[in-house]
Amino acid sequence: MAAARRQLARRYRFQEGPAALAVRVPEVLDSQYGTYVWPCAVVLAQYLWAHRRSLPGKRVLEIGAGVSLPGVVAARCGAQVILSDSEELPQCLQSCRRSCLMNRLPHVPVLGLTWGRVSPELLSLAPIDVILGSDVFFDPKNFEDILTTIYFLLEKNPHAQFWTTYQVRSADWSIEALLHKWNLKSSHVPLHSFGADKEHLASSSMPGRHTIEMTIISLAQSEGTSLYSTSDCSTR
Repeated sequence: MAAARRQLARRYRFQEGPAALAVRVPEVLDSQYGTYVWPCAVVLAQYLWAHRRSLPGKRVLEIGAGVSLPGVVAARCGAQVILSDSEELPQCLQSCRRSCLMNRLPHVPVLGLTWGRVSPELLSLAPIDVILGSDVFFDPKNFEDILTTIYFLLEKNPHAQFWTTYQVRSADWSIEALLHKWNLKSSHVPLHSFGADKEHLASSSMPGRHTIEMTIISLAQSEGTSLYSTSDCSTR
């Protein structure tokens, strides 16, 4: 019989001057990718914390949420959040629900949304302002499915943006050609601009020495403004 999986509750504390936010998320030491926090999630959560004053009332969807650290931080900062993960990964959807309960967010919806699939749940989504995704670009075979879903959401919500962090893993991985194919543009966000150029964030040991990047993706013809200049987006 396989050994019982060990479940932990990990605490993250974000602080800027006298302002502070503590959140807890469940982690299961399992091979399932979405059952514990990865370095990219802490970096994206730091970005949300740094921009917390812009979040109240924002309609936010997190894709591939897993334990949902960024989505939970957004919700605790006043955003109207929907958490999602693949409908084929019930453990990840359960992780989303546990995170909500741990942080007194029982009314945050959790949806099964599979990348690349136009499902009734995707079609019926309410309008959104921001899409979140931390380390969703971890397997090249999924890159086009992810961007297909992002394009569909941005077409429905032309002024929305996709805020995403990714870990640099290979010099051969890039989404630049796919961005062009799907009429999307990317803007690189320097980590130092939101205090994430450190080895330890949110009172944790992450991101450590991993190389993490952040980018904002939007429709290429969108007239929305960005704080950052448009550049290519490579996961290398």
